[in-house]
Amino acid sequence: MAQDTHDPAPPGRAEVRTRRWNLSLVWIVPIIALLVGASLVVRNWMQQGPVISISFATGEGLEAHKTQVKYRSVVIGEVTSVELARDRKGVVTTVQLSKDAESFASRGAKFWVVRPRIGAGGVSGVDTLLSGAFIGADAGEASAPEKNFTGLESPPPITYGEKGKRFTLSADDLGSLDIGSSIYYRRIPVGQVVSYALREDGKGVDIGVFVNAPYDAFVTQDTRFWNASGVDVSVDANGLKVNTESLSSLLMGGLAFGTPPFAANAAPAADQQSFRLFADRDSALAPPSGIAQHLRFRFDQSMRGLSVGAPVEFMGVAFGKVTSVQLDYDEVKQSFPVMVEAVVYPARLGPVHEKMLKAFGQSPGEEAARRLIGTFVEHGLRAQARSGNLITGQMYISLDFYPDARKVGFDAAAQPFVIPTVPGNLDKLQEQLQEVVERIRKLPLEHIANNLDGSLRELQKSLKQFNAQTLPGVKGTLDEVRKTLQTANAALAEDSPQRQKLGDTLEELDRMSRSLRDLSDYLGRHPESLIRGRPKAAGVDDLQP
Repeated sequence: MAQDTHDPAPPGRAEVRTRRWNLSLVWIVPIIALLVGASLVVRNWMQQGPVISISFATGEGLEAHKTQVKYRSVVIGEVTSVELARDRKGVVTTVQLSKDAESFASRGAKFWVVRPRIGAGGVSGVDTLLSGAFIGADAGEASAPEKNFTGLESPPPITYGEKGKRFTLSADDLGSLDIGSSIYYRRIPVGQVVSYALREDGKGVDIGVFVNAPYDAFVTQDTRFWNASGVDVSVDANGLKVNTESLSSLLMGGLAFGTPPFAANAAPAADQQSFRLFADRDSALAPPSGIAQHLRFRFDQSMRGLSVGAPVEFMGVAFGKVTSVQLDYDEVKQSFPVMVEAVVYPARLGPVHEKMLKAFGQSPGEEAARRLIGTFVEHGLRAQARSGNLITGQMYISLDFYPDARKVGFDAAAQPFVIPTVPGNLDKLQEQLQEVVERIRKLPLEHIANNLDGSLRELQKSLKQFNAQTLPGVKGTLDEVRKTLQTANAALAEDSPQRQKLGDTLEELDRMSRSLRDLSDYLGRHPESLIRGRPKAAGVDDLQP
């Protein structure tokens, strides 16, 4: 039997080879799973956005893993935790942003809680009544990364990237304005108030406004802004004025702007330009005031009805206002005159101001005003307090020429200029009534009354005598006349013989008148008959015409 020449493999080597192949088959599945898991973790880590923390005053409406972060109604993150702040003055929320929202983790980003609100801009956040509150977001302009943010208590009025321009308005006080108050142009809402702050010196308020595009092009270098909040009601010498922009501005306040007619071609305003905020539309769109002149008036009469702000007119044209009304004491006359001060702007008179300066060969200035006013006072310029409204009793100051006014001197060195005055129309009427009363008082009323009483007594005696003596005689005479008329009526009755005789007499008179007429006609044809007599041959026919 042949012997097998192949030697069997060593037992140890065969076992080793078998063990190595078995280990590879057992561990390959966990290794692949580990690699897949690691890749998923790395992919998830690479797709995760930044984690930020936001501080709020309260955690109302915020819940971990439920409250979302949205930008323009698109989810960009989620709240992962809500914790109490260390100082216990608020809450700190941790937010996990998505990868494509990394720009919101930069300096200048804004976050706020969106919930139902009623503000100056209207009602917002109504959809959260069903879906719950969420955190609104707005990206900032800076690119520097930031992890910690302080949330806003109310939504910002405008978001980053909105087209338009910002402007700053300077005012004495805020009035009824608030963030979100509307801005109107020709009664159309075109923007809103976005901020306000007290000045460092505490003497005013700076109000930030935003005008949306394309309406921002209507804001020019000469644009005037004015307060259109509520109802503007004024009662002055010009009567009652009521003005409002809209119901929204009536309830929540608002602003309006416009360009005066004399500045219609001004260049557009630059972004962040500052403007002055006027109190009302009339003062905002008023023409340029020019150089101000201060005047003073002395009135020796009651000035009830004249208040600060009352208009000052020159021949019916308003060009200033009253700035002060004070009581003074005159030691010489022992009286209490009323001193009224006013500021006027001659440039508001228009071309007449330039013509006056040109006529006098002067340029605008203090010296020119002094000479002009001195010349006008010499020609009868006087100030008079007049009633502008009989219902309200409001008064105003009128400057006009009175050629018959008493000549007075003008102190050109006085500051402010003192303008002579004349009594008002009502005062003149009172003086005239007083003169009439004085004249009546000087009449001898007692003597006149005594004479009148004597005359009335004599008249009473005469009337008694007339009633006692004359009146009965007149009555008897009237009775006799009545009887005579009755007798005449009876005599002229139809069946009375007197009426028959009267009729015969009237017929005879008629025949006689016809005969006289025939005779006059015959004599007219034969005047010689008066001398020769009637011809013998003449018959009756000759007497006929």
